[in-house]
Amino acid sequence: MTAPAGGGGAALPSPRPAATRGRVRIADRVYARIAARAAREALAGVWAGRSVTGAPPTVSVSAPGSTVTVRVGVELPFPADLGALARGVRQRVAAQVQGLTGTRVSEVVVVVEKLIAGGAP
Repeated sequence: MTAPAGGGGAALPSPRPAATRGRVRIADRVYARIAARAAREALAGVWAGRSVTGAPPTVSVSAPGSTVTVRVGVELPFPADLGALARGVRQRVAAQVQGLTGTRVSEVVVVVEKLIAGGAP
């Protein structure tokens, strides 16, 4: 199809700046899926080669305003440096959630729900 001769078409309005066109709302379940995957990745090395493994992480998220708070429940092997493992989970979850969504992570709470003995590599 060709445009009518003489340019009789209506002029398009000039685009508004992106900041004034609307906003993006990310569902809590999206934050939760990103956090769960990040926690699994952070703990993958500690479970490698063991005959038993912990359950997948449980995640709950609260996103009031422009920040997100994440609670991650994990099962960890025993004996292990629990503080270092929890710190690794916290750092990876915060980095992945902020990196993939652009949302500031105000807090990541890691709760050790169960210690799994045995099955040492």
